[in-house]
Amino acid sequence: MKTQVTKEHYSFQRYTSLQRWASYWYQIKEITALDIETVLEVGPGEKVFGNYLSNNCNLEYKSMDIASDLNPDFIGNLNSIPIKDNSFDVVCAFQVLEHIPYDQFEVCLKEMSRVSKKYVMFSLPHYGSNINFSLKLPFFRQMRFNFKIFSQMKHIWDGQHYWEIGKKNFEYQKVKKVIAEVLDIVHDFVPFENNYHHFFVCKIK
Repeated sequence: MKTQVTKEHYSFQRYTSLQRWASYWYQIKEITALDIETVLEVGPGEKVFGNYLSNNCNLEYKSMDIASDLNPDFIGNLNSIPIKDNSFDVVCAFQVLEHIPYDQFEVCLKEMSRVSKKYVMFSLPHYGSNINFSLKLPFFRQMRFNFKIFSQMKHIWDGQHYWEIGKKNFEYQKVKKVIAEVLDIVHDFVPFENNYHHFFVCKIK
């Protein structure tokens, strides 16, 4: 695999939308809810997640990427992680796996599982129209509802994403079945604030 984008791709004005900030919040929320001490993030991007964990949490954080200009702790491919078995409590890959051909998806999951002692956490793009509903009345808790509408659109290679959940041949149930063959899914969800990112929190089998 080759580097798909330059370091400049992660500049604030170009890359960091309000929706992406919401995803960072969910990444941190899910990680800090786990009983862990060590974290490996594959594909650190602009390092918001990693910097927060390093500076504000009692966790040992390391990163891995194929791009050396991002200065990761390890350089390597997700389908062949150059790290020994059971090295980290949790291995993360947020918006990364779609950058690798789908026929290697299961291999990448197995590699993440191999390197992890306890958990694997990742997010994937989930294409499709959304139905969002939010209601707040005085003296009542806010009610929010989010529903993804299935699409039959065929995915076209855009120079970065080889596939996305919700497109033809990459239906949610199909992708979830592959994940369940490798990992135990604790829970998965699409954040109300960012309907394009689908999170999966999994345990090692």
